[in-house]
Amino acid sequence: MSITLKTAADLEGMRVAGRLAAEVLDMLVAHVKAGVTTDQLDRLAHDHMVQVQGAIPAPLNYAPPGYAPYPKSICTSINHQVCHGIPNDRPLKDGDIVNIDITVIKDGWHGDTSRMFVVGAGSIAARRLCTLTYEAMWRGIAKVRPGARLGDIGHAIQTFAEAQGLAVVREFCGHGIGRKFHEDPQVLHYGRPGTLDELVPGMVFTIEPMINAGGREIRELGDGWTIVTKDRSLSAQWEHTVAVTESGYEVLTLSAGSPPPPAFVNAT
Repeated sequence: MSITLKTAADLEGMRVAGRLAAEVLDMLVAHVKAGVTTDQLDRLAHDHMVQVQGAIPAPLNYAPPGYAPYPKSICTSINHQVCHGIPNDRPLKDGDIVNIDITVIKDGWHGDTSRMFVVGAGSIAARRLCTLTYEAMWRGIAKVRPGARLGDIGHAIQTFAEAQGLAVVREFCGHGIGRKFHEDPQVLHYGRPGTLDELVPGMVFTIEPMINAGGREIRELGDGWTIVTKDRSLSAQWEHTVAVTESGYEVLTLSAGSPPPPAFVNAT
């Protein structure tokens, strides 16, 4: 495994890219409502990235080995879709939950973040899943500091989620990020404390747990990208890009409209 450590100058570039990615989500808040299609959201996001931010949408035509090029500029995963949902012409309806995943490239640096949106009021179960998944992500983030291990992050997420009766998807994970969309290390959202790579200042990676209301098993749809829960239970995901600092961590994907951290983060 070859982990690229970022310099102070590198981190400046990544802060800009991260903030821009979060600002795309801020812009979309007013548009995520019943009757809007995810295709429309994709066009809004694409135009904002390209025309307003002078950035590049990283997912568009992204083609890792074994995959056809991804055809859109954002990922939109609805209800039982776990990740990599492709925007289409189906209107959102009241009660839907949707993850919108944004990755921008600005001056060669990637900023990667996602949020859950509830269309309309949403059911108690759906809102609970989104809230607990958000807290699970932050339980992982709060473990980031020099000398900690990647396994500490996964363990914190897994134990919290499973204590709430939820299941952690294991086939997808967070990842290092920088000038490349996906770099080492892999950041598992489950695991044992004190295991895997030691965290050192300059490491930058995403923490992006996918949490299911039912079982953890998943399957891939015929489009070659969209992942769904095998039992069709709801799934939620949140994502931040995080840097390891000399004293702890810095979340690089924050903006004026980012949801505040859970109360326990400020308490610690």
